[in-house]
Amino acid sequence: MTQLPDLAADCDACAALCCVGLAFDEGDDFAIDKPAGLPCPNLKRHDCTIYDNLEGEGFRGCAVYDCEGAGQRTVEVHGGKSWQDELPLLAPMLETFRHLRLIHQLLGLLETARALPLDEEEEERHFELVEALCPEEMTPEAAEQIAGGPVPREVQAFLRSLAHHV
Repeated sequence: MTQLPDLAADCDACAALCCVGLAFDEGDDFAIDKPAGLPCPNLKRHDCTIYDNLEGEGFRGCAVYDCEGAGQRTVEVHGGKSWQDELPLLAPMLETFRHLRLIHQLLGLLETARALPLDEEEEERHFELVEALCPEEMTPEAAEQIAGGPVPREVQAFLRSLAHHV
């Protein structure tokens, strides 16, 4: 059986990729506008300076965000390196993060689907899709190929086919 990556966020093992890669729109969930690709002004190296009071500072969106383990996996895929130590890594790491966020989201949905009373054919298809999302070695290139290929659409179609279970 395929070993799934950790689908729980571990901010301590990440390089604050969500604090850089994601855009914020000022409103109920974010106190400021921030375009994707620029570090949040509350970021100091890999640490959020307002982490203990995100909601009080107007960053509820940050408090509830979960990358589903894509952040730390991006760092792992890039050999444990950080864009903060090697700025040229920022763009490639953000690209890998984008792909792994999709892959991890799909894996999380497939794991949720496992709780359904799947028949033998559905179980086999579930296994095939998990295998397709979990290559033996994840690399930035593999993440890009998987996220940009047919597998995400196949997972979505499979999940829709399970509607009769709910």
